[in-house]
Amino acid sequence: MDTEIRIERVLPATIGRVYDAWTRADLLARWYCPNPTWELKVSADVRVGGDYVVEMGPHVVRGSYLEVEPPYRLTFSWKWDGTDDEPTRVEVELSEVEDGTRMLLIHSGFANAEDAANHRMGWEPEMSRLTGLLTAQQPDPAADRG
Repeated sequence: MDTEIRIERVLPATIGRVYDAWTRADLLARWYCPNPTWELKVSADVRVGGDYVVEMGPHVVRGSYLEVEPPYRLTFSWKWDGTDDEPTRVEVELSEVEDGTRMLLIHSGFANAEDAANHRMGWEPEMSRLTGLLTAQQPDPAADRG
């Protein structure tokens, strides 16, 4: 079994909107938790060396931004409060494609395959919530006709 997670999606939005969804605390607070019934609080200082904290109900994850290359790449460390686990690494790569934005998420550095599998179970519903957020935010072409 693998100790790395790779999730690839084509998201229905421009690269700028997808990047904003990953970097704006107000948008992260709308999708960045696998359980939509939990209260979600996000603070993010998106710059190399800047920190973030995500409170997902009773769980808190925090880390630092390692690479920030708008709107194409974001890399950050990932560490759960209350554990002795070493931090893992999340990389988000974005590229423009015909149908929107290709997103490749790589979460690596897990101690074992079970930990990676548990995190994959968290990322999958988050990806659905991200897609829902981006779909809901689509501009109305009729509103742009003046």
